[in-house]
Amino acid sequence: MAVDKLDDEDYPAWTMGQAADALDVQPAFLRSLDAAEVVQAHRSSGGHRRYSRRQLRLAARVRELFDDGMTLAAAERIVRLEDELAASRAENADLRRRLGEQTEFTETERED
Repeated sequence: MAVDKLDDEDYPAWTMGQAADALDVQPAFLRSLDAAEVVQAHRSSGGHRRYSRRQLRLAARVRELFDDGMTLAAAERIVRLEDELAASRAENADLRRRLGEQTEFTETERED
């Protein structure tokens, strides 16, 4: 494995057992997330499930909601909506930044 992949959030470095241990869950929980298409594991050439750090964070968030009494479907929906909201906020911030730059440029033109 190349060392540069260690920093890659999406590199599937974790085996099923490692992921289950890290999340303090049974492998069956991860299989249920895979079957429900909530967290779909990558597959090694031998067909074994492999997880990335990003997938582990998602699975941990789903488990947290699940432990709070949410159904798997509800937890999945909440996590997806949280992701969409974060993406929208980031896009909004970028557009505001660009608009600010454009406004500064227009004001400079007026001064000339």
